[in-house]
Amino acid sequence: MHESRPLLGIGFMLLAALCFAALDATSKTLSQTFTVPLLVWARYAFHLLLMVVFLAPTMKWKLLTTNRPRLQVMRALVLVGTTGFAMASFRTMPLAEATSILFATPLAVALLAGPFLGERVGAARWIGVLTGFCGMLLVARPGGAMSAAGIAWALAAAACYAIYQIQTRQLSPTENTWTMLFYTALVGTAAMSLGLPLFWAGPMPTPREALMIASLGVFGGTGHLLLIRAFRYAPASTLAPFIYVQLVWAIFFGWLFYRHIPDTVSIVGMAVIAASSIGMVALEQRNQERSAA
Repeated sequence: MHESRPLLGIGFMLLAALCFAALDATSKTLSQTFTVPLLVWARYAFHLLLMVVFLAPTMKWKLLTTNRPRLQVMRALVLVGTTGFAMASFRTMPLAEATSILFATPLAVALLAGPFLGERVGAARWIGVLTGFCGMLLVARPGGAMSAAGIAWALAAAACYAIYQIQTRQLSPTENTWTMLFYTALVGTAAMSLGLPLFWAGPMPTPREALMIASLGVFGGTGHLLLIRAFRYAPASTLAPFIYVQLVWAIFFGWLFYRHIPDTVSIVGMAVIAASSIGMVALEQRNQERSAA
């Protein structure tokens, strides 16, 4: 058991949200010049390098020790899909709007929890899901100015991330957290390296661009490490609202680098998605407390 220190956990969560928003903003900038698969490869390759340097000397083969290798690999591949689809959406959509659609993931998890985890999907969950869907419609506004392809990529990323979270729940009771994180980096690097000769077709990066490409793995790996630390010191119900600070960072980075500010309708849609998702987390926490009582 780890000491309960909610403020420290919240601090780690806020830093993780900043790292993830920086990852998204950097990938959006780079995707205007380089192919998305190349950026996905870099995100996992440098993440793997970080873990090998900082964890392998102490954990050694424990990083690879798992009772469920097939599910570990499947989970990692789904996360690779999440990353690729998300970067493709950032390439064609504003950061804030794409991020808000990705944050509909808890709604998809609520629906998938029934068939995959045997959890009952009651009326309250359905209301939360429908409310979040209405929020997505406000952001996406089919037939509006948003890129249809970008919306499709963002929805695909959200679907993959929902499956990733379901698989994480299945693995968490028996698997080491660091091992799970290592497999995402290892499998992601291996899978994308197989196709590297096929999508390395763009220009050679400048020194500045090379640093930005390397930073994808630093932001991604550091963000996940901070996320793990956050959950060590505070429960999920306490931390859930603070991950949505990433939306604030996405709006800020979108304005800073692209001079884009979401309109009022999009802001309302983002608020609806965040509120419904937080409500779903609170409901799940309450159900868990009742089951434990």
